[in-house]
Amino acid sequence: MTDAGAPPASPATPTLANRFRGFLPVVVDVETGGFDWNRHALLEIAVAPIDLDANGLLVVGEITSSHVVPAAGTEIDPKSLEITGIDVDHPFRNALPERAALEAVFAPVRAAAKKHGCQRAILVGHNAHFDLNFLNAAVARSGHKRNPFHPFSVFDTVTLAGVAYGQTVLARAVQAAGFDWNGEEAHSAVYDTERTAQLFCKIVNAWPTPLPGVAPISG
Repeated sequence: MTDAGAPPASPATPTLANRFRGFLPVVVDVETGGFDWNRHALLEIAVAPIDLDANGLLVVGEITSSHVVPAAGTEIDPKSLEITGIDVDHPFRNALPERAALEAVFAPVRAAAKKHGCQRAILVGHNAHFDLNFLNAAVARSGHKRNPFHPFSVFDTVTLAGVAYGQTVLARAVQAAGFDWNGEEAHSAVYDTERTAQLFCKIVNAWPTPLPGVAPISG
C-alpha cells in the first residue's frame, strides 16, 4: 500500500556522463598575444572541470592554470599586453614551456573525466571557439598526444547568456546572473574562467534536466 502523502520516488541519480552524452564540460580561458591562433602566442591558460554537488546541481570544480612561455616562432602584439596586463618577462611569472603547460592543465581534466565516467572533455568558454582554436594550435605546435578535449565541439556561454539574460558581453552576463564583476581582475585566465564557469552552471542548473532514457525530440 502506497502512502498518498509520500513524495514521489526520486529519479535516477544524475551524472555528468548522462547529462551531456558522455562529455565532461570544462571551462577554459586563454590569454594570448593577439587574435590569430596560428601566429600569436599562447600566454596563459586556465581550466575548471564542472562537478556535481550532493543535489545533482552543477558546480565549479577546482581551477588549474599555467603561465606559458611564448612558443618559438609565435608573435606578441603589444596592444594585447595592454589589455591583459601580462608582463612576459616578469621574474615571478613562473611560465612553463607550451607542452608542459598543456600537460599541467590536461592532467586534472583527464582525472575529472575518469571520475565522472565521461569519454572526453568538451570546452566551455565565452566565445569558445577562440579558446579552442588557440588550444588546438598549441597542441599541434607542441606535438601533445593526449589532448582530452573534443576537437571542434564546444558549449559557448555567449549563446547561453544571450538566451538566458539577453546579454552577450561576459561582464554584463555575469552581473545579470547575479554575480559580482571586478574589472581590475578581468583578463586574468583564472578570474575569467571562474566567472564563466559560474555563469555556465547558473544557466544550466535553471534548465529542466532531461530524464534518463528519454529520446530527444526529432525535427
